[in-house]
Amino acid sequence: MARAVTLIRCAALSDVAEYAYAATAPADSRLIFLAGACPLNDDGSTAAVGDYAGQALKAVENMRAALAASGASLQDVISTRVLVASSRQEDLVTAWNVVRDAFGDHDVPSTLMGVTVLGYADQLVEIEAVAAVLDS
Repeated sequence: MARAVTLIRCAALSDVAEYAYAATAPADSRLIFLAGACPLNDDGSTAAVGDYAGQALKAVENMRAALAASGASLQDVISTRVLVASSRQEDLVTAWNVVRDAFGDHDVPSTLMGVTVLGYADQLVEIEAVAAVLDS
C-alpha cells in the first residue's frame, strides 16, 4: 500500500536526534489529528501507575487503536508530541525510548516535553499525533 508520509532528513542538522527533522504529505492525503493518547485502561483507570515506560507503552497501544479506527497505523503518522509529567530528563528519555521503539524505522518528527501535570489522576505520559493516509 502506498504511504502518504515522506520523512525528510537534513544533513545540515545534527544526526544525534533520533527522528527525522521534517515530514510531508501530498495535498490529496487525508489528515488525521489524534487527541492525546493517554495511558488509560478500558475501565478509565490509569495504567502502570508510577511507571513512565509502562504508561508510554499503554499510550502507544491506545494510539494504535485510535489510528486503526481512523484507517491508519503508526506508519502513517507524520508527527508526534510526547508529554511527560516530570522535570527529570531521565524520565522523559524513559518514555521517549518506548515511543521511539514502537515506531521503529518510521522515525517521525517529534517533540519531547516535560510538563508539570497531565489531565488524569496518576498520569505521567501523553502522546499527540497527526497522521496522513491516501484513501485511493
